[in-house]
Amino acid sequence: MIEECGVFGIIGTKDATALTALGLHALQHRGQEASGIASYDGKHFHNERFMGLVSDNFSDAATLNGLPGESAIGHTRYSTQGETVLRNVQPLYADLDRTGIAIAHNGNLTNSKTLRADLVRRGCIFQSTSDSEIFLQLTARSQYISVTDKLIEGLKQVEGAYALTVLTPEGLIGARDPVGIRPLILGDLDGAPILASETCALDIIGATFVRDINPGEVVICRADGTIESRQVFPKKEHARPCIFELIYFAKPDSVVDGQSVYELRKRLGEQLALEANCEADLVSPIPDSGVPAAIGFSQHTGLPYEMALIRSHFIGRTFIEPEQRIREAGVARKHSPNRSLIEGKRVVLIDDSIVRGTTSRKISQMLRKAGAKEVHMRIACPPIIHPDFYGINTPSHSELLAVNRSVEEMRELIGVDSLAFLSLDGLYKAFRKGKRDDAAPAFTDHCFTGDYPTKLTDHDAESRDAMITQLSFLAETS
Repeated sequence: MIEECGVFGIIGTKDATALTALGLHALQHRGQEASGIASYDGKHFHNERFMGLVSDNFSDAATLNGLPGESAIGHTRYSTQGETVLRNVQPLYADLDRTGIAIAHNGNLTNSKTLRADLVRRGCIFQSTSDSEIFLQLTARSQYISVTDKLIEGLKQVEGAYALTVLTPEGLIGARDPVGIRPLILGDLDGAPILASETCALDIIGATFVRDINPGEVVICRADGTIESRQVFPKKEHARPCIFELIYFAKPDSVVDGQSVYELRKRLGEQLALEANCEADLVSPIPDSGVPAAIGFSQHTGLPYEMALIRSHFIGRTFIEPEQRIREAGVARKHSPNRSLIEGKRVVLIDDSIVRGTTSRKISQMLRKAGAKEVHMRIACPPIIHPDFYGINTPSHSELLAVNRSVEEMRELIGVDSLAFLSLDGLYKAFRKGKRDDAAPAFTDHCFTGDYPTKLTDHDAESRDAMITQLSFLAETS
């Protein structure tokens, strides 16, 4: 289901490119299709982009030496908008009037198609199919002198989710959407400011966490270590981060809102045990995403924690593969049953979520064939019944297993003896937010609730056009 890209940026250090490569390595879980780094040496921009993993492309001295300068930004990509081709790999770079700009974007815009069509009509020429290029085009058309002001004018025209690291001669710029859907943090390494998607990217280089970038805030970090903050959009009392950052995306060793992601996910398992315990011989995660919740479930119930499945770490996340046929092939290569452990046993499998059901169905079949007596499944979040438009790859209802299906129907389709999901209230309770406040939710949780926190301009236009087409067809055939 899930998109997630990772962004990183640093300024004011001679090792900017090498540190960026390390930061991207820590963020590799957020995108495995492609990676790129752009640097600025005070006079010129340099940009290298590759298909594949960070370690495959940015681990040799020749490549790193080809990106000189004391400031750099980087990106790990998983596509939800645009083809999986090199021209869509970020950072994207453009020459502007008397300057240049490189940009790395995490998130999706919900009015990108509308903006793109308008910009093309006005003569803009796009070099990619990524919605991220919208930021470059809007910035280039601005009449402001400062690159920062140009960028801010563009931000005021977009809708949806974004966390940006932007490299300019004026400094390293970070921007976060007004709702705070996508994460962006500020760090420091011996006086050099850092922007990153998660704290794990700070840990790998020995940097310290300073604070979260506020929703609607733009920060300008300069080489001398000074940081300017501009609250471009009205400041909100509380951010509404994507709840899947905590459920799935963020690395377990990251810290979000002052809390360990690992401990948060363990609490999901504990709450799941309270709500949907099961008679079984052992508890096992679907690795790796279900591990912390399975530990929490095991500790609360007293059932032994075991590894019924062995995961190959040479296979990427099937959840974020771009095509369904690749996802299905990847499941069998990614997991193998631990036959000697599970034969004749009642197994409770714990996973963080079910989206399409591809992995769950294949794994159930694997365990049955390996001799499991019973296979039960417990999911550490509610059923996903609404598509996402902010960077999670569920563009239609038809791809979601839980849409128009009861829990019993899903159980039969997956092929398990029992199936249960964590309740929405249980999810909020595990994250220590109390009961969900419908007037001011603590998270962007539209996948469970249908409560979208922004306009959905492109989706609404497509729905309207589809309805008009259908009505026209009915009129013609009546």
